[in-house]
Amino acid sequence: MSSEPARPEPVRHHDHGQWLVQFTGRVLVVCPRCGGRALVVPLPGMEAPKYFSALLFRPRRLTCAGCGAIADWTAEERGAGLVGAVPGGTEDPFFRRPLWLQTRCAGRILWAYDEEHVDALAGYVGARLRERHASPTMGMFARLPAWMKSAERRDEVLAGLETLRALARLQAPADRSDAAHERGDRPRHSGSMLFRGGPY
Repeated sequence: MSSEPARPEPVRHHDHGQWLVQFTGRVLVVCPRCGGRALVVPLPGMEAPKYFSALLFRPRRLTCAGCGAIADWTAEERGAGLVGAVPGGTEDPFFRRPLWLQTRCAGRILWAYDEEHVDALAGYVGARLRERHASPTMGMFARLPAWMKSAERRDEVLAGLETLRALARLQAPADRSDAAHERGDRPRHSGSMLFRGGPY
């Protein structure tokens, strides 16, 4: 019988090809009026989409509990179709407001849409073993920048994600991260279109 203590099982992450768009159901942004935390969600009263890719075309509402600001977004119409939003970068894909959850990390900007997004990133970054169970073409984890995937940066990135988690609980303009401002790094529009048979 061995007297060596049992080694803990390495933390394992299973990548099933989750897309970034799946985290756009709730996006924390900087309010365009007061600079505090505002929330972007699908327009209330709509039934749940059949496919998560439909989230790119769903009407959205921005609301700020601090100052009462409200704004609505609808996808641009082009002929019989709708032009979808494109997720990615430090601005929300709908109103193009700076994300509330941004912080400086490893000489770069670390960002997330909401707490669920932070948790998903932390699960991936903190894992010692990463297994891919899907095509990397559209998967969020496969497309993360190399600095976030690096084992050498793991502790630094996890600390940055904890900062984002703390920011998610704050909402006053004075609580805003110094990294949360417009930087024009939105992705180029890929021209995603939804052809519909009736009104959305």
